[in-house]
Amino acid sequence: MKQIIFLGYIILSINTTFGQPQNDFKTEFDDLFSKRFKQNEPGGSILVKKGNETIFLSNYGIEDITTGKKITENTLFNTGSISKTFVANGILILNERGLLSLNDSIHKYFNDFDDTNLSKKVTIKHLLSHTSGLTDNRNVDDNETYYLTAKDEENFEPLKHTDSLEFKPGTKFKYSNPAYNGLALIIEKLTNQPWQNFITENIFKPTNMTPSTITNGSYPESNVAHAYIKDKNEQFIENDYGEVPTFAAAGNGGVWSSVLELAKYEKAIQENVFLSEQTIRQSRTTFQPEKWSESSKPFIGYSWFLGEESLFKESIFKTDLIYHTGSQGGFNSFYIYFPKKDILFIGLFNRPVNGFRKLLTDAVILFEKNNWFD
Repeated sequence: MKQIIFLGYIILSINTTFGQPQNDFKTEFDDLFSKRFKQNEPGGSILVKKGNETIFLSNYGIEDITTGKKITENTLFNTGSISKTFVANGILILNERGLLSLNDSIHKYFNDFDDTNLSKKVTIKHLLSHTSGLTDNRNVDDNETYYLTAKDEENFEPLKHTDSLEFKPGTKFKYSNPAYNGLALIIEKLTNQPWQNFITENIFKPTNMTPSTITNGSYPESNVAHAYIKDKNEQFIENDYGEVPTFAAAGNGGVWSSVLELAKYEKAIQENVFLSEQTIRQSRTTFQPEKWSESSKPFIGYSWFLGEESLFKESIFKTDLIYHTGSQGGFNSFYIYFPKKDILFIGLFNRPVNGFRKLLTDAVILFEKNNWFD
């Protein structure tokens, strides 16, 4: 009898030892978000995976103020600039198929620049890495009504009429939304179909991301979150398609997805479902131009941002990371992957997130606290 009691004590001790830390993590992690988002207001969806195990999955708030429908892990959000990774991967698929070269000048696809000498200097590789030097000369503030419905072509068109480059291509970094409108148009020119259809067929379907969708002008009609901001009276008002200029342009921010869908996306990337291992590695390796002239080192691959310094502004955790964030209208998002530890951290929100960088830092501190980076 004493032996049975002693054995039971050992089993209880083992369960406590191994179960408690994970429970503590979930409680502490949930506190980071539950304190920020009320259940009757716009909020968000959070997922953390370590390997194939989902460590944390929780949802906060409502996806639509009018209906009061709760956010779930299946709610589709506008992912903002995370969409650029899909466009980039579409370009890389065409590169693997021999339909284009990353060293092609964009003059090959847009021969109607006012100054063709400019377009001949800029390559697809420059667009992918935000190092083209093309000036974003869209006059959105003075043409808000026009840009409420302007698609990719209308958002890229003004770049054709620039009379100079901001810097020599491949020497500096400057983030560019129209660059990705242009890349989306290149996909269309080579495939003779809307680029949204090409991504659906070549990335969504093989990845089994069937609920995900891509804007082609208007707002998706159903089964998506609406985005909100607070007005001067601290009341939530809608702030997405129809309220936000350039929202209709899709190449820079048109993908709608859920945290579960994006987890499938990362799994497909890891398993080389739609791109080869070599291409994936190249896309997630820092682009190193020969004539880089900025004091800071390059920190981007083909759409993906790399390293702690670019996200946290300093090296805190001494670990590699690959990421993209998004912000469009009231939508905010982040997608962070720690390759050496196989940790995926995704957040999608239908409202602005105050103290965004601190929130991410506090969350990753909990990863470190649980010895996930050892």
